[in-house]
Amino acid sequence: MRDELADELGRASWHKATKSGSNGGDCLEVAVLSGGRVGIRDSEEPEKAPFVVCGAVWEAFVDGVKKGEFDF
Repeated sequence: MRDELADELGRASWHKATKSGSNGGDCLEVAVLSGGRVGIRDSEEPEKAPFVVCGAVWEAFVDGVKKGEFDF
């Protein structure tokens, strides 16, 4: 299973937010994976292992961002 996930992460299509260039380069990239999972990584360190979460966790995070729950 780990080898399959590593292979999938290596082939994944990573996406960055369209407005990500406005914050000095500190960006997350995400990739939709099989089984409803989402990979999340730091765009400045793509060689590091990404976090992999289930789709429900990703959706809850995105919802929180939209609601301003993480604003300082």
